[in-house]
Amino acid sequence: MTVLGLETSCDETAASVVRLTEGRAEVLSSVVHSQIDDHAAYGGVVPEIAARSHVEMIAEVTRRAMAEADMAYDGLDGIAATAGPGLVGGVMVGLSFGKAAALARGLPLVAVNHLEGHAVSARLGAEVAYPFLLLLVSGGHCQLLEVRGVGDMSRIGATIDDAAGEAFDKIAKALGLGYPGGPALERLATQGDGSKIDLPRALLGRKDCDFSFSGLKTAAFRIAQTCQTEQDKADLADAVQNAIARQLSDRSERALAAYAETHEHRLFVVAGGVAANKTIRATLQATAAKHGFDFLAPPMAYCTDNAAMIALAGAERLALGLTSDIDVVARPRWPLDEARALSDPSHKPGRKGAKA
Repeated sequence: MTVLGLETSCDETAASVVRLTEGRAEVLSSVVHSQIDDHAAYGGVVPEIAARSHVEMIAEVTRRAMAEADMAYDGLDGIAATAGPGLVGGVMVGLSFGKAAALARGLPLVAVNHLEGHAVSARLGAEVAYPFLLLLVSGGHCQLLEVRGVGDMSRIGATIDDAAGEAFDKIAKALGLGYPGGPALERLATQGDGSKIDLPRALLGRKDCDFSFSGLKTAAFRIAQTCQTEQDKADLADAVQNAIARQLSDRSERALAAYAETHEHRLFVVAGGVAANKTIRATLQATAAKHGFDFLAPPMAYCTDNAAMIALAGAERLALGLTSDIDVVARPRWPLDEARALSDPSHKPGRKGAKA
């Protein structure tokens, strides 16, 4: 099963060809055009600029991915494109391109949930059997899920306000670290000692597996206004990174303990852009080991947004006969566990919160 994947949900225009053989994924090509320079002056992603860049780059990025894979369209079994969640203007670009290519070449189209791509991304670097417990943590998403396969995931916990990656980025911006903020804050934290800074711990005593980072973000923002030296900034960066790692670990521990009661196959997967943070990885790996779980995170290249994960999710869906109608629409919000999102929304009415 060989699939071309397209990803345009935020500020990367990406295309990839992935071959799935007996459950094993082989990445034949993965091309990512980053828009960091386009958005740096604004300190964050500007949706209109992002969408225009996707329009300009999608054909060339796809051409390069096909060339690097030494693949013609008649060698493909299908085309997968992100259909949401994300910046809907950008999502529409990749999805429309995928529709046009599928129609022109007579190939099946698979509309992929961007989050499902992250959920399967660890399978790009290793053979991973379902089911597993997943912590998906990025700029727009933070949730714990039981993953039994594509299209079969249950939400265990989610952020009730901001995502961890958003907290990283907004606090980095308050410290004047530029864009993208998360990696810059991680680099600065290596020079700091956050032990002298007391940051709030959210949701202590709650018996669920939800997350909250808005209080941490607000407290750190206020402290950032008082930083007078580079060392002050480094100390705050270290304190923030440790606080985020601690909350991710604390809330994941509850999920690990509950999951272990009903599953013999104990694997804890951490995916999404924040999974690239070395302190976060080390903390969560230790948490998994404490509860007798194996730990796995995707290769660094597949933590942040990429099309290989979209191609893999598309290939797994195609192998199950799950394809999409040509009139499938782009979705700015698209929860993986839609039944749970409807019956037990993680956000109060009037608050959009994270994208899932």
